[in-house]
Amino acid sequence: MNEQWRTDNQVRLLINGEDYFPSAFAAIEQAREEILLETFIIFEDKVGRQLQQLLIDAARRGVRVQMLVDGYGTADLSHDYLKALYDVGVQLLAFDPRPKRLGMRTNLFRRLHRKILVIDGEVGFVGGINYSADHLADFGPMAKQDYAVQVRGPIVADLRQATLTLLAESAQLRRRSHRWWQRALPLAADSTQASMTLSIRDNLDHPNDIERHYLKAIGAARERIIIANAYFFPGYRLLRTLRNAARRGVKVTLVLQGMPDMPLVRLCSRLLYNYLLRDGVRIFEYCERPLHGKVAVIDHHWSTVGSSNLDPLSLSLNLEANLMIHDQALNERLHEHLQELCRHRCKPVSLQRVLRGYWWRAPLIFLSFHFIRHFPAMVGWLPAHVLRLKALPADHQPAGKTT
Repeated sequence: MNEQWRTDNQVRLLINGEDYFPSAFAAIEQAREEILLETFIIFEDKVGRQLQQLLIDAARRGVRVQMLVDGYGTADLSHDYLKALYDVGVQLLAFDPRPKRLGMRTNLFRRLHRKILVIDGEVGFVGGINYSADHLADFGPMAKQDYAVQVRGPIVADLRQATLTLLAESAQLRRRSHRWWQRALPLAADSTQASMTLSIRDNLDHPNDIERHYLKAIGAARERIIIANAYFFPGYRLLRTLRNAARRGVKVTLVLQGMPDMPLVRLCSRLLYNYLLRDGVRIFEYCERPLHGKVAVIDHHWSTVGSSNLDPLSLSLNLEANLMIHDQALNERLHEHLQELCRHRCKPVSLQRVLRGYWWRAPLIFLSFHFIRHFPAMVGWLPAHVLRLKALPADHQPAGKTT
């Protein structure tokens, strides 16, 4: 964990698609030289189509547009959607795309789960929001609750470099093709002096960086911890560190899914409730819509926003990106928002409720916990996985998603 902390950054919290899409799309509209975009999912819905048109317009006015998408999460784009991008010179690469085998997708694990957008090396976006209409309230009861940040300052160079590092893997591919390359924005910030570092997780040089930041911040907490996480099933060390913080008097609060988009994931999280509640950790289930966020605030200065869940996929297999932020103004705004969710939109979980029938569930909980915790190691028995970026051809045929 050797990330550099960058000072004097502007940062603005973006809540749900209602905040994120207007800000991100306005930045794309004003791009002059370069757009770098990484995401897990692009759907061909009203959000995906608007993104497509903005990127086409940018490429037509001479902006270099490079996109990295996941070969599993973004597997359903049509021929017409892709061709319209290629025809204006947009570079679109997929991370580890694979065809179906016997009707099943085989690229289930080690996904590109990062969500990064960088415009002209000046403005950046990091968070958990994909380019899909299910991040908007008018999508209906299954619209996701999620977060991102818009940043400007020295940290943007790190975001840009992180994406270019992945793109460098495809340099030989770009040299073989003539199609890829064609040849400062206002920010109403919550803070203008934030110190932050970009923490990434990969399967080579940075396998534990995001988890280590969490462990360090939780271990140093003195007053309060709030973690809002969609898929919560962390490792032994993080669970012990949370429990120890509660034991020493820190007010520890978890905001987890109460209206799950993936019921199995919620069931896994509930296996941990007794372990945490009995030592004073407070747990709230957010029941208004599916929680998709990956954020936390600790004491009065530390916070994180990004793509990483606290589960085996994000902590041990996927490529992830979180910003770790030291800033009181952003911390307070996110803390107040999460407190409002707990007070008005969540259902508290009591130890009494969890202990009902616990005697017969205890062996199942024990076995399930240890199986899931060792699941990433078992996946490691499969053939070695290497970073693979591949151009999605214009005649790409769809192959068929936790997010």
